[in-house]
Formats: sequence, C-alpha cells, structure tokens
Amino acid sequence: MLAAEYVLGVLDADERQIASRRIDAENDFARLVDGWAVSFSPLAAAYPEIEPPASVKTAVDRRLFASAASVTAPTQPRGLWSSLAFWRGLAAAAVAALAIYIAVPILNPPVEPQARLVASLAAEGSDVKYLAVYDAAHHEVGLSHVSGERTSGKDFELWMIEGKNPPVSMGVIPAGATAHIIVSPAAQQKLAQGAVLAVSLEPAGGSPTGQPTGPVVAAGDLKGI
Repeated sequence: MLAAEYVLGVLDADERQIASRRIDAENDFARLVDGWAVSFSPLAAAYPEIEPPASVKTAVDRRLFASAASVTAPTQPRGLWSSLAFWRGLAAAAVAALAIYIAVPILNPPVEPQARLVASLAAEGSDVKYLAVYDAAHHEVGLSHVSGERTSGKDFELWMIEGKNPPVSMGVIPAGATAHIIVSPAAQQKLAQGAVLAVSLEPAGGSPTGQPTGPVVAAGDLKGI
C-alpha cells in the first residue's frame, strides 16, 4: 500500500521521505514502486502534459506559508473535494480495485501467452531510468521516462538483445515523458519470450552503424506482470 500511495502521490511529506529512502535502500521495494507505476500508467494515458500557470505557485505558497493570523482566522468549512481523508480513502479504494483486477487473471489464468511484459531499465553509474511495457496485442513497446537527460546533440536508442546475438535496434526513443515504439514482426516473438531491452546514448538520429556506438545507460529483462 505504501508503494502504491507513493506512486499516486497521496502520501504526506514525512511518509514520502520514508518511501524515498526505502527506494534508495531496498531493491525489492524499489521494484514494487516500479511495478505500481507501470500498473497505474494507463490511468494517465488520456491526460496530456500541460504547463501549470504561474498563479498556481503563488496560491500554493500562500496556503503553505500563511501568517499566524490567517491561520487562526475563521475559515469556511472544508468541502469534500478539499478533504485529504477523502482522497486517501479514494486512493485506497482504487488500489484495492486494481489489486482485484490484477488478481483475477492470476486466479483464472488465460490459456493464451501473456500479452504484457514489463522491464525496469537502469544501469549502475547512470541516472537514466525508463519503465518499459511490451504490449503484444498492439505490437508496441511503451516507454515511461523516469529520470536522466540526454546530452545536447545526442539521442537515446532502444535495443533488443536476445541471448548472445548482436543487439537489434528498435529505433530512436522520442523525447518526452512517454513514447511508443512499434515492434517489427521479426522481433515480436523474441520479445514475447522475454528478451533484454537496453538504451544507449547515440549521435542525433541514432547509431550510424546499426550497432550501439555509445555507452549503454539503461537495461533490463522483460518479465511478466
């Protein structure tokens, strides 16, 4: 529940700091957070990123750093939409509903092969992190950019690695918080069997040789959700 609420952003400041420290110190907890992030990611698919107006920060500062007089002044009763308890209760209900949604296929496993695989892409000494989901039904890899920036004049390129075979390029990763890369028919079966995905830093436009020329900044195994 703590990992799920961390991803939803409903923890208070102290709880969020505790969760952040556990992510840095506990690999199992960090993987749990990654898993919830992938599970919740479809909820945000319909909402494009927007730049908040400057007035938002002013309003937040006014609420956070109000004077003692304004704090003690009579205020209107807080409505349902301003209630932290309401939102935390709603979040808990959403987590429970999602857990049931995930549990149903586990209790009643489908006959067909697993349609979605997930990988947390990271590498030691690199701050680049991606969450990758292979959707076999739509023949695409969805990527969520977690952290790390490409240097000026460079691009991130996604590779599929199967056993000891040479890496196969899946294309340059578009800049942005999310990206979708179509998987070729030749690569679909290999991905369904759980290949490794890797991200390398390449010249703008991608590797000129068809093989990685820059450092691998993130990698991970595709596994069933």
